Amino acid sequence: MDASAILADLHGEPGGETVRASIESSVISAVNLAEVITKLIDNGMTAEQAWSLSDQLNCEVLDADRRRAGAAGALHAKTRRTGVSLGDRFCLALAEELGVPALTADRRWKELDLGIQVQLIR
Repeated sequence: MDASAILADLHGEPGGETVRASIESSVISAVNLAEVITKLIDNGMTAEQAWSLSDQLNCEVLDADRRRAGAAGALHAKTRRTGVSLGDRFCLALAEELGVPALTADRRWKELDLGIQVQLIR
């Protein structure tokens, strides 16, 4: 689960229903969860409110360990000209590790040729 997908759900944006339907069987990296909290704070929530709201997400949060950091870092060589962020690479690397699609609102991901399945929410 990419931060953009979670935020679409939390903000009631198009595609949020797709996120809600799959949230309980999804995982998010700790890096992407940090992005969600950051964006909620940028949009006016206090840190405590953002943490509380993100704590209500019914998906598993997976650590950003050494192996996952290496996988996300390695994707930089293939994505450096595409605007894919570090958080994006963590999401993509986690999807690759688990053999599942990366759920996102970021349409640019469909243009990536990484051998990683991407599912757009809208």
